[in-house]
Amino acid sequence: MPDWFKRRYLDVLASIYLYNEHRGYTAIDQVLAAVRQQEPCDPVMIAMVERHRKDERAHYLMFRRWFERRGEMPFALDRTFGHIDRFIEIMFGASINGLDTQAIVSSDHLFARLCRVISLTEQRGYRQVEVLLGNAMVLGDPVLPRIFAIIHKDEPSHWAPYDRWLALHAGRQPRWWERMVDGFIHAELLFVKLPFLFLNPWIARRHDWPEEGDADGREIKAL
Repeated sequence: MPDWFKRRYLDVLASIYLYNEHRGYTAIDQVLAAVRQQEPCDPVMIAMVERHRKDERAHYLMFRRWFERRGEMPFALDRTFGHIDRFIEIMFGASINGLDTQAIVSSDHLFARLCRVISLTEQRGYRQVEVLLGNAMVLGDPVLPRIFAIIHKDEPSHWAPYDRWLALHAGRQPRWWERMVDGFIHAELLFVKLPFLFLNPWIARRHDWPEEGDADGREIKAL
């Protein structure tokens, strides 16, 4: 297999993961705000979601360092390539930034829907990482297998708090149509968006890192 093909594939793959991990931990800030209002007397739930946020940021930083070692920036992607972005937009009719946190907090029905969306997204990510850990191009990279092994280890704890909340509050599990939406989003990314990104020579690279505009980015700059 030509080296350019492998390099391009890994660039695309890592760019998508870097975007999604950054989007994940910044979106969890909204989830944490909701959890602290919805379940203020449940420190276990809060701690589990805080751990989820911490892991997502750690995963993001691993992909950032992977690009830094290569001496190049990731591709400039937007929410078009975000699994959770697309899922939220379909299930709530609004972007992540446009979610009405107060409405979600005041409604067990809406909060349960949010829990199912996050749980399905994390479980999808777990299965996808299992596939990538058997991918020859990923295994040929000296660093990516270790990154994906860490993600694979961490993932089960990421859907645990949301499944726990559903169990404690008699919330239903995802139905077939919710799983179908999740599968559609994944297939759309895998078979349409990823090939488009791979084949498009005009996709620009970022000039800065995604976190530079948020509090975590300012912490990095201050070190």
